[in-house]
Amino acid sequence: MTASIQTSKAQKCASSDLRLLVGSECASLSGSAVSSVATPTLAVLQLHATTSQVATLAFLGQLPNALVAMPAGALSDRYPKRPQMIGADIAAAAVLATIPAAALGGILTIGQLYAVAIVLGVAKIAHGAAAIGYLPVLVEPHLLQRANSRLGAASSVADSAGSNMGAALISSVGAARSVIADVLSYLVSALLVWRIRTPEPVATRPDGRRSLARDIREGLHYVLGQPTIRTVIAALSTLSFGLAIMNTYWAYYLLAVLNVSPTVFGVIMGIGGAGSLAGALLAPRIASRIGIGPTIIVGFAVSPVAQVPLLLAKPGLRWDIALAAALAAQLFWATASGTSQRSLRQILCDPRFQGRMQAASTTVTAGARPLAAAAAGTLVLVLGVRGTLAVGTLFTVVPLVLLLFSPVRSLRDMPTPPARTAVPPAREGSS
Repeated sequence: MTASIQTSKAQKCASSDLRLLVGSECASLSGSAVSSVATPTLAVLQLHATTSQVATLAFLGQLPNALVAMPAGALSDRYPKRPQMIGADIAAAAVLATIPAAALGGILTIGQLYAVAIVLGVAKIAHGAAAIGYLPVLVEPHLLQRANSRLGAASSVADSAGSNMGAALISSVGAARSVIADVLSYLVSALLVWRIRTPEPVATRPDGRRSLARDIREGLHYVLGQPTIRTVIAALSTLSFGLAIMNTYWAYYLLAVLNVSPTVFGVIMGIGGAGSLAGALLAPRIASRIGIGPTIIVGFAVSPVAQVPLLLAKPGLRWDIALAAALAAQLFWATASGTSQRSLRQILCDPRFQGRMQAASTTVTAGARPLAAAAAGTLVLVLGVRGTLAVGTLFTVVPLVLLLFSPVRSLRDMPTPPARTAVPPAREGSS
């Protein structure tokens, strides 16, 4: 009787702590959506930044993904994750607070925005590397899919709400003051993580000093030795490359070539966001009905198919409707697939390597985007905008081929998590 009472209390604690984690992620994401609108507005309208300076600002914001993700992942596997998440949120709040302070004093410069972009990017990477390894601590393996679904749905709502809130705040209080909303969001996120009480397993580390480089190499060796995990990450990186080629000129293509009005463009984006939200909410139900592997593969398969209306489109309302429907379908399945593959990776990955596994994914996926943007700039000179979009579409077929010839194809149920003791990488899925 006593054991059942203790189990019930533990389950209630875990459920409460999961809500706190979801709330933390929503708070920081909604605030970041405000800053993603406010910072470029500040650069262009107040600091009169050139096009090259705006491009540099965007580049520096993405740079930490390629340079810092692996060290951040190694650190998250070395030390307790909750303090790292709290510290990253506080650092993000502190660096963002310098923007309205400098603007109030009349000393804000584009150089300061560059520095903020770099520090903020590092803080986000540190938080994210710890968070993905912390979720399996809060929920049982069989509940990971549902937990990731809740996180995905809440994130979709928070991102959309934050973008709308950012536009409203900029028009009412100005771009610099609107950044205060992001400062507060990170402080709220830190407070919510601080309130989590589920104990975190103590990481077992070998005796003696260990260099960070050795931990990184060990993490990469582990990921490369996991057939399912490495294939999913490879698929994600090639999909990211193809979509990044397309995204370079996607908005331009709709607005300048297809003559879509800004209002209709916003409606198309809104319908796509609704599809993403629906995909996050229905991901567990879809996976239970058709299987975890097919859910992931269908998500990757829909992406190139959804680009066909884009490549064939002409100006007109009928094509606007087709583009909105295609985007909604793409984001629906992309989110359902993303929730499923993230849960699969978390379950298959040894707890000691959770941070480094996610860091490897972030590094190759985000690192592909600047290369894709450069490739798109070259392709457009030869093939034009529509031809460049077609090349990007062809790249999105590659990850589908990788998955069809991988262990993911045969997965119907979530596999059994590996034991916490050391298991050679080649043994994945053998139990």
